[in-house]
Amino acid sequence: MRKVKDLTGPGITDHFGIGGTDLGVMEVAPDGRLVSVFGDTFEAAGVGGPGWRSPVVLFGDARTATAGIGWTGSIGPKPYAEQALPYQHDTIIHGRRVTTVLPTDLITIGNEMYLHVMVCEGIGNVHWTEIHRSTDNGESWQHTGATWPGDLHGGLFQMLTWGLGDDGWVYAFTTGFRRDQGLMLHRVPAQRIAEPAAWEGWGFRDGVWAWGNPPTIALTGAYGELCLRPLGGRWLLSFFDAGNYRIDVMNLDVPTTNLYEAPRETALHGTSWWRENHGRGRVAQLYGAYIVPGSTLDDLHLVVSQWNTKKNWPYKSMQFAGSAPAAR
Repeated sequence: MRKVKDLTGPGITDHFGIGGTDLGVMEVAPDGRLVSVFGDTFEAAGVGGPGWRSPVVLFGDARTATAGIGWTGSIGPKPYAEQALPYQHDTIIHGRRVTTVLPTDLITIGNEMYLHVMVCEGIGNVHWTEIHRSTDNGESWQHTGATWPGDLHGGLFQMLTWGLGDDGWVYAFTTGFRRDQGLMLHRVPAQRIAEPAAWEGWGFRDGVWAWGNPPTIALTGAYGELCLRPLGGRWLLSFFDAGNYRIDVMNLDVPTTNLYEAPRETALHGTSWWRENHGRGRVAQLYGAYIVPGSTLDDLHLVVSQWNTKKNWPYKSMQFAGSAPAAR
């Protein structure tokens, strides 16, 4: 993959009060705008300091996203990007200390958008997850009441990505936030996405895989951020392969495809800071891997994060472009 541009940081998102941020999962709103949701955000370049909020939302032009995303607005009094959800960092919520709330994915269903988030105490420690709904194209978000405990399915229902199929079902891959576990698959009728009881797992029992069985691991490994999208008659799954320090992309016939046999390619390789080469797909301390709306199988764009955890800069999101693995 080649680097298209930096999406956040000095000279790019300062006017939104965004110096340092990460993630940036994307979806097209019902009104056609690009909606991108970022994680822990600070006014200065780096991690820490004033203006800590998460998640934050930026808007862009979906029609030109693959040419290089440009931001056109944000939630809150312009131009400052306000926190999208009403809570305070490092406080007690429902008897648990919550330091931050992090987005994992969003989806558009009809005239509504849904945002899945993890309620966390530090990195990797998820108290619970929940879904919020927007009826105004991502400008504001309200809790749907849907929540799941952080230890559900052995902690493998924390980091989530989902996509809407032509059959009226939303399919979702999930894993844990510790980046040391495999993937599970679930589904829910699109109109019941905010009803936890309506979700069902894809599980192996009595020698067969079937819906409604307790979900079992569909792919072993150690995974982080995920992104599932129907695209070009296929399903693409991009993800941070933490165990192998890289970002991979899979090309699936359907979400229930055998993941061990699906076409899979490495899009970006992790490397050391002194060996970085973004033009050759080598990125230090990379994570995330969110598919940009408007991508095609031959022109696939990903939003990738980078955080120098020793120096706290870079701490930003970037856009890369390449192609998806060919279907077999």
